[in-house]
Amino acid sequence: MTFCRNKVTVFVLLLFINLTSFSQNNTALTSPTSQAGLTLRGKAVDEKTNIPIDFATVSLVKANETQAVAATQTDIDGNFSFKNIKAKGSYKVIINFIGYNAFSKTISLNNSMNLGILKLKQSASSVLNEVVVTGTKDVIQLGIDRKVFNADQSLATQGGTATDLLATIPSVQVDLDGNISLRGTNNVKVMIDGKPSTFGGGDVTAILQSLPANAIEKVELITNPSAKYDPEGQSGIINIVLKRSKNAGMNGNVNLSAGKYESYNAGIGLNFRNEKWNLSGNYNYREGDRRGSGFNSTQFLNNSNNPFTSSTQIRNRFDSNHTIKFGSEYFFTPKTSLGLSSNLNLRKEKNHDSVNQLFFGNNNEILDRGPGFNRESEDNKGYDINLDFYHKFKTDGEELSSNISFGNRRADQYENIVQEFFDANNTPSADRFGMNRINDIDQKSKNWNFQLDYTRPFSKTSKLELGYRSTMRYNDENQISDTLVLNTNIYERDKTLSNLFELEDIVHAVYSNYQNQLTDNFGVQVGLRAEQAYLNTDISGLDNNNVMQRSSGRLDYLRVYPSIYLTQKLKGDNQLQLSYSRRVNRPRGWQVNPFPDVSDRYHIRIGNPNLKPEDIHAYEFSYAKFWKLVTFTSSIYFRQVNDVVQSIRKENPDQNGGTISEFYNIARSRSAGLELISRANITKSWNITGNINLFRSYFKGDESLGINDNDGFNWNGSLNSTLSITKALAAQANFFYMAPRTTSQGKMREMMSLDAGLKYDIFGRKASLGFNMQDILNSRKFGMYTNNQNFIQEFERRRAGRMFNFSLNYRFGKTDLNSSQKRSKKGDERPGIGGDEEMGF
Repeated sequence: MTFCRNKVTVFVLLLFINLTSFSQNNTALTSPTSQAGLTLRGKAVDEKTNIPIDFATVSLVKANETQAVAATQTDIDGNFSFKNIKAKGSYKVIINFIGYNAFSKTISLNNSMNLGILKLKQSASSVLNEVVVTGTKDVIQLGIDRKVFNADQSLATQGGTATDLLATIPSVQVDLDGNISLRGTNNVKVMIDGKPSTFGGGDVTAILQSLPANAIEKVELITNPSAKYDPEGQSGIINIVLKRSKNAGMNGNVNLSAGKYESYNAGIGLNFRNEKWNLSGNYNYREGDRRGSGFNSTQFLNNSNNPFTSSTQIRNRFDSNHTIKFGSEYFFTPKTSLGLSSNLNLRKEKNHDSVNQLFFGNNNEILDRGPGFNRESEDNKGYDINLDFYHKFKTDGEELSSNISFGNRRADQYENIVQEFFDANNTPSADRFGMNRINDIDQKSKNWNFQLDYTRPFSKTSKLELGYRSTMRYNDENQISDTLVLNTNIYERDKTLSNLFELEDIVHAVYSNYQNQLTDNFGVQVGLRAEQAYLNTDISGLDNNNVMQRSSGRLDYLRVYPSIYLTQKLKGDNQLQLSYSRRVNRPRGWQVNPFPDVSDRYHIRIGNPNLKPEDIHAYEFSYAKFWKLVTFTSSIYFRQVNDVVQSIRKENPDQNGGTISEFYNIARSRSAGLELISRANITKSWNITGNINLFRSYFKGDESLGINDNDGFNWNGSLNSTLSITKALAAQANFFYMAPRTTSQGKMREMMSLDAGLKYDIFGRKASLGFNMQDILNSRKFGMYTNNQNFIQEFERRRAGRMFNFSLNYRFGKTDLNSSQKRSKKGDERPGIGGDEEMGF
């Protein structure tokens, strides 16, 4: 416990060591005991589109000086203000934001004044600027309902995937299988460009592992989403925003990388844009060898014959991945466009897992050992098609957008599972029988998404959002299992494990969301979302008498999901926010498939078609403070989950020394925590971003399942440090630590990792060389400890050690047209829907 407390102390000190040193210099404009001073207001918008620029950095500088006397950020509508300015005189207002030229205006401030609308001009080389680390770009930006992390500063993930990038984002954790967690909870919704992806049949893990990290512009964490968003996900939404080219002309990029364990990546992207069209195409190839190892040990408390078992595993997984993306967008007018985009993914995977299982007696003597292997190959094909329409009305801020998406995926999987058992004399065991099984699995999935969103402003400070969405997902999994009969040496059909599983997951939703800035400092947002959901499952197969057997599961429910946000701005660039939302976590895929996964028959996994959706109530109270050199945000949150879905481990009565993991709804869980995130500019060339999440979890037990109440203190944290060594050379390091975490039946083991990277710009910053290393400490591992009335079990899995990667990125082509080819003065009203520099999923 002392060691754990020391780790917490270190994180807190590193996170806040700069706050006291920098805040001393940022109180020049405000004093609670002094007389009220002058007020300066303004609004930042795009020069061409007049769209407000939110979260831009605004500095107030005395004329003929370089040091800012105050700094703030624009709000969601582009507005900013400086209050209680004591000294009259000449000032410069400087506005900085990524992709725009720095704006500067000199004013004579003798009375309170409103600067009105200030127009920022897009940088002619904004495509290049997106991939260059600069001292003025903010890593963290705060919205009314989200935290935004700019992704292009992640040097440690160059040549990597979206999964690698997410592992470096504060509050986000990624396990060794690519599963995503937010604030320590893996029930999180991942979206691409604000909508659920139909690419690859909606397999989020596959999508993220095939998406290059350099295609991502930013990652938004929406920990308490409004009614506008899908309410699925216990801990909120991770929205991945892809890069889009806004510049006229032809441009493109080429990227190459190579690393340890035959890890290679090559890609090329092209984009062309003129007054009427935006066309883009992208091809990316990836291959790599993912190695790992693990162990599993179990002590049975009520089994006198075989009280102990253990197993070790070595994993070797090689995959190759082709991704082709194409997009086109036609602009009928500067305010109306229609986009068509498509993605194609071809993936092959070959896996070889070796296992050695041991069974011990009462005196720790080896009774039996079971060496074996699992050879698996998978051929995966997936594509999606997206049709997007956008129209901006004459009234400023009134918009209509729609999306129709279809995704299709097919995976053909072959599995050969072989295991033999020998006794202490190295002769075939009399108590356990070997296995030689072949599984042919054909998986098909189809996804539809229909979405319509409308925004209607009533005034400059209030607006109404209305929308409709339907998502439909259809999955079929057909498994044919054959077992080798030893005396005939012929494979025969095993009807107990041959089946067809069909899943139909449908959600229809409507929502309304209202925002109003009631005063200069107080705003409210209220929303309501209604959803009708269906989850239907069917399983069928022949019994030993060749009679077709069927079993069905049905889930049909209507729920209403309210949300409310109250935001109060305080003096001195302080901000408070209180929010509540109701959410849901719907059972998915293998959680509801009742057919057992027997790839390891001594550790079987079974789904439950009768699972109910989790009902989630989330509360959050946030505080944000902005100094010239430091950004700080904190959140106190509470979450109650009813009908919690948990994987419960039980002893397998059919296998001497085996366990079964099956999903159940337990009564409820509660968690309350404190999250702190801060970004500090130590110098112009060095910044640190850190976060720490402290929370306590409580699980209500269930006597019928043999589960007792369980609670415990948990925490995790991360540090990111970026240093511009020269104008061309930058370095970065990311450290992550997750302390042991409480579960319904035990604890997850601690996990930590250290990654680092270098980037060197060449050819006038048109190209860059990169080197990064992951898991420098060789410490990235995942494990769990389970303790119930039947057994004590511990397992661990880890990667094969340190990984390194070299990368080259080259950007070419025009980034602007001459003045005669540019758009009309009003310009394009929004970024291209289908014309991405890195095409969207």
